[in-house]
Amino acid sequence: MRKRTEGQEATGDARTGKKNDKPTVGSGQPSPQRRPQQRTKTNRCWSTVTSVGKYLLLIGLIPPFLNYASLQREGQLLLPKGGEFIDIGLGQRMHLMCKGKGQPVVILDAPTGMSSDIWFHVQENIALLTKVCTYDRMGLGFSKRVLQNESTGTEKVWGMSTTGRMVDDLHRLIKSAGLAAPIILVGSELGTLNARFYSHIHDTQVSDLVLIDPIPEDIFEEEQWQKYWYNQLVPSLQAMQFSAATGISRILIILGLLKPTIMGDDIAEDLIQRQKYLLSNPAHQSSAVDEHFFLNESASQVREISKFKPLSSGTSVSVIIGDSFDEQIPAHLNEVVAQLQKKLLDKTYPTAKQIYIKGVDRRMIYARPSAVSKHLWKLVSQRQSKQQSQ
Repeated sequence: MRKRTEGQEATGDARTGKKNDKPTVGSGQPSPQRRPQQRTKTNRCWSTVTSVGKYLLLIGLIPPFLNYASLQREGQLLLPKGGEFIDIGLGQRMHLMCKGKGQPVVILDAPTGMSSDIWFHVQENIALLTKVCTYDRMGLGFSKRVLQNESTGTEKVWGMSTTGRMVDDLHRLIKSAGLAAPIILVGSELGTLNARFYSHIHDTQVSDLVLIDPIPEDIFEEEQWQKYWYNQLVPSLQAMQFSAATGISRILIILGLLKPTIMGDDIAEDLIQRQKYLLSNPAHQSSAVDEHFFLNESASQVREISKFKPLSSGTSVSVIIGDSFDEQIPAHLNEVVAQLQKKLLDKTYPTAKQIYIKGVDRRMIYARPSAVSKHLWKLVSQRQSKQQSQ
């Protein structure tokens, strides 16, 4: 039997010169099987995290990407038939829709943050009697917002998305479209501020001013209204803008959880689809947020104009209101609006004709359009009779 040399026990196999790394039991070193198992578990964990991250990334990117692609296609397909883009100068083009023939021309200015489609029923009715026009304010509907360096510079005086700027746009639109004056100017909510401002500045061009649920210029001096507007309403609209930008709105529309404002069997399918397009359009929603956010500034502008440039005595004023300003807000806020509306009429338009429509609120122009059309029809008929007698 061969004896081991002293070096063999320490180094392993002396014949090969290889070191025996196999640890002896109780040596204090980890078992060789544990390391691969720990690495496998770690790798599996990272693989799971990576996979989840990829899915979340896809979920986050696909809806907005598909929404953007759909908006590009729908923007051309859903252009209102009969509408036209009017070049109002300095690179600005506004979407105008006129129906009917005759004079006086009636111009309808939409509520805060809404496109001209909201007047569909009223316009269809009045078009049977005379020419009636609706338009999209800059940034809303199909009137794309322009870069500031392409503007007239009035935003430096009035600010973007305020009444002063909107009235400047409207004045250039009427002039560029060649609409005959004097006109009957009708506004709802923010549209009443625009219509008032326009009528005070360009009084010879307006024969009749019709205010539907006018917003009192002092409303934002009331703390409870200001809290409601900026702590509840505006944030909800900002959420809508975010929902549109991320493609969530389109998903909600597909699921039937988000519906157009104007619905019904008598509504054309292209109008319904156009409303869905605007609900999914972040540019439109952004402008809607801006109009609401700067409404206090718009009200302030109208207050100042009313002081320094009274309305011409040759312009008649009609005011149409319902049971409340908005039946979906607390009663005390509706009471605040009602009190300030009365103060506005007593102080600024004491001779205004007041029309009360039972069972409606600010949504009357599309919820009860026949009641609004009835008054406008009568007003147009009276003007036409005077023109014929002259």
